[in-house]
Amino acid sequence: MAHDLLDRLRERLEELNRSERKVANVILEDPTVATSLSIASLAQAASVSEPTVNRFCRNFGAKGYPDFKIKLAQSLAGGTPYVTRAVEPGDSATQYTHKIFGATIAALDEAQREIDMSAVERMVDYLTQAKQIHIFGLGASGAVAQDAQHKFFRFNLPVMAYIDVLMQRMVAAACHTGDVVVIISYTGRTRELVDIARLARDAGAVVLGITAPNSPLANECTATLDVATPEDTDHYMPMTSRVIQLTLIDALATGVTLRRGEDFLPHLKKIKDSLRDTRFPVEKPGK
Repeated sequence: MAHDLLDRLRERLEELNRSERKVANVILEDPTVATSLSIASLAQAASVSEPTVNRFCRNFGAKGYPDFKIKLAQSLAGGTPYVTRAVEPGDSATQYTHKIFGATIAALDEAQREIDMSAVERMVDYLTQAKQIHIFGLGASGAVAQDAQHKFFRFNLPVMAYIDVLMQRMVAAACHTGDVVVIISYTGRTRELVDIARLARDAGAVVLGITAPNSPLANECTATLDVATPEDTDHYMPMTSRVIQLTLIDALATGVTLRRGEDFLPHLKKIKDSLRDTRFPVEKPGK
């Protein structure tokens, strides 16, 4: 379908031959500009021939370049385009800031459209019924795990985040039935976390993953929320994927709050009220 065209371009990028990949990179760098290019201009920008552009277009189900441009425009209309253009050395503060904000907004928009709401419900069920919650993450995902602890401790449940592999292994091995382990990993390919997921499940725990679909980690989890943002975390620091992880944690925490019902609100209010005396009062205008 047309609105899936950008997704397909990103997913198949590594499968394309060298010339067609050049065409795809030019389009993904700025899809909006690409819709206004002639076939000659696109070929020149990608340093390929016009027949290569036509062959590329047919490879993605279009009759030719004009048809491909229509499908690309329809894809852009279906959601915020993902910004894949890397920050360049000569970028001004305005340019690189706009690129980062654009990439983040687009990634969140795509994640929202792709999220499996039944998986959200299922994970909220497990978290609501947990006797205790253990949250694991490494690197940038470790910071997300700590944020999750900050959210979930409010639910009057034993909860702890662990960002050290050895502690994670020991906690996983010591789990019991009724425990819930949440593992956060963008790639889902970290060997230690896959082993830890298996340890926790063997010990009787429910293992929930916020990770890449069909990854080794996802295959070891009881349930997962898929994060399929195309981000090169092997070479660059995680940005958009981390924001999606944080947003999914917020959604799960909100779901648990709603599942607990209105009777649980006084408990949350008591925690908020405990912070009141730690802040300076807000000054009224004119004083």
